[in-house]
Amino acid sequence: MNVIELFKFFIQSKSETPDDGGLLDFIENYLPDFEAIRIDIEDVKNLFLYKKFGDGDHLCFAGHVDVVPAGDGWDSNPYEAVEKDGFIYGRGTQDMKSGVAAFTQAVKEATAFNGTLSILLTSDEEGEATYGTVKVLEYLKENRMLPDSVVVAEPTCEDKFGDAIKVGRRGSINGYLTIKGKQGHAAYPEKAINPIHNLSKVLGDMAGVDIDNGDEFFAPSKFVVTDIRSGMQVTNVTPNELKMMFNVRNTTLTTQKEVTEFVDSHLKGLEYELRLTQGSYPFATDTDTKVVKTIDSAIESITGIKPKHSTAGGTSDARFVAQFGINVIEFGVKNDTIHSINERTTAKEVQDLHKVFKVLIDTWK
Repeated sequence: MNVIELFKFFIQSKSETPDDGGLLDFIENYLPDFEAIRIDIEDVKNLFLYKKFGDGDHLCFAGHVDVVPAGDGWDSNPYEAVEKDGFIYGRGTQDMKSGVAAFTQAVKEATAFNGTLSILLTSDEEGEATYGTVKVLEYLKENRMLPDSVVVAEPTCEDKFGDAIKVGRRGSINGYLTIKGKQGHAAYPEKAINPIHNLSKVLGDMAGVDIDNGDEFFAPSKFVVTDIRSGMQVTNVTPNELKMMFNVRNTTLTTQKEVTEFVDSHLKGLEYELRLTQGSYPFATDTDTKVVKTIDSAIESITGIKPKHSTAGGTSDARFVAQFGINVIEFGVKNDTIHSINERTTAKEVQDLHKVFKVLIDTWK
């Protein structure tokens, strides 16, 4: 198979989370010279393949084979890999079977490498990710097999292929706020404590406000209100309490401590309860590390473009990798139709991604 044939085969395998569509068995058999470790938990399938070529660093390519449901309204069967108007259409074309096909083929074609080369795959990235990549990393840590550098082949490019890599990601802090009041008659507001009125006095200084100033890689951590509700849906009773939810996509400059202090500084004197949860934590990979410099050079050699270093976007499994102290970056095809109807990419992008990964492997020193 060439990389496009492999890519189309992957698209035709229906692998909606946490189903792997049989792809992990296929990839294990496709790379027979690599040692295989399977870590399957409940319905989640995980595969780690590795081969030691020499005594140098351990470079790992990581990704997921699962996709979100296709949904209705496609112009073609989302699991047929239809070529039309210069594009290949199908669920997962961008997110991220293009990346998996590109690095699987590049690794298969590797004949020499200065170190250990590996692949980490899961069928649960689009879901809860509880039993996916993080479980493989835990196993690797216990067995002293953690890689030195990881490339996650998520779609990262913006306007043209090669224009951006991810060197970090923001975290995500969720807030659940309850402001207490005292229910009363609307005609006698002096006898009640109205939490809506109390919040309204400070909401303009909270909603959409930056908690920090950001830095060269991260935009500021912004306090984003996502829901406010209160009252009994009547006009003559003031509410007993108000509930508000918010989200902060936080940089490395802001933690739950700073969010708590931000809320307290505006609600001081009010009776309230605040609960915070955090699904992901921010990270930034040093741009002077080998993995960043080597992939920058590989991208430029294939595309003629020097990629920018970005931290934009939501979350990926790179967040788990970073928690283990591993230098991790993300690079893949353009990201403009992921999770959408008629998701698509071009054959050239997939071919060029394969070429970039081959150069990365060949020039890894």
